[in-house]
Amino acid sequence: MTTLRPLGSSSLQVFPLALGGNVFGWTADEDRSFAVLDAYTAAGGNFVDTADSYSAWVPGNEGGESETILGRWLAARANRDDVVVATKVGAHPAYKGLSAATIKGAAEASLRRLGTDHIDLYYTHFDDETVPVEEIITALDQLVKAGTVREIAASNISPERLRASLDFSEREGLARYVALQPHYNLVSRGTYEGALLDTAAEAGLAAVPYFALASGFLTGKYRPGTEVDSARAGSAGQHLESERGRKVLAALDKVAQEHDAEIATVALAWLAARPTVAAPIASARTVEQLPALVAVADLRLTGQQLAELTEASA
Repeated sequence: MTTLRPLGSSSLQVFPLALGGNVFGWTADEDRSFAVLDAYTAAGGNFVDTADSYSAWVPGNEGGESETILGRWLAARANRDDVVVATKVGAHPAYKGLSAATIKGAAEASLRRLGTDHIDLYYTHFDDETVPVEEIITALDQLVKAGTVREIAASNISPERLRASLDFSEREGLARYVALQPHYNLVSRGTYEGALLDTAAEAGLAAVPYFALASGFLTGKYRPGTEVDSARAGSAGQHLESERGRKVLAALDKVAQEHDAEIATVALAWLAARPTVAAPIASARTVEQLPALVAVADLRLTGQQLAELTEASA
């Protein structure tokens, strides 16, 4: 049985890979999403990450499709208490921004779609700098006091606003962020490493990185001269054009061979071993893509291998 990891200072215990729900209702229909969720939980997984805005970008969708599918699955499997459900506020077309009224309305809508009376981890999806951190934290604290949210977290926030939010929570004795969801992976380190990571580490926050596989680039399926049929091929393929991207692939190939492991597993294992990281997020639109992701729970890289990957991606 895989050991669950504590999520920062919170009471939540999570599997070392969060399953990304961005594909539910987008590249994975309901049946396929149910199959992926079943396979993930069968492998010991318990941490599913979604957002109220998924997948509003798909023609004909209005946002909330991913939460709705997840809610139907939780109801069908009667396993709500076994799953740590993370969702986000701030980017749904009908609930944009982070005013107190928006946070309250969006949370109620998310709870309805998820068919649950509580959200385990509630993120601000994108910081809204037009709203004072005091208003945002106070609104989130009211949800925690009401019992509809267990823990709060932030994504896409500056170190300054994160620090100000934490300081306000501590000063007023209000709910405090326990986790951070940064854009972070082997080929995108600059957005997190530095002041944001330092702030998170100092405050004891857990990082739950998104784009952990760089839109698929770190699965190793993107190679010079290959064409990949994927909705994200454009953003993944661009890494091939940089010397750094090619260096990272070469280092991943070497370490994967040494462990007889998938390249994606190695990329996730590097991330899972980084300071503050509790669980990288990766999504699978088919059951076949899942084993390489959940295998991160059992792969331990040596100090030498971690150093080689870190150096290649510097």
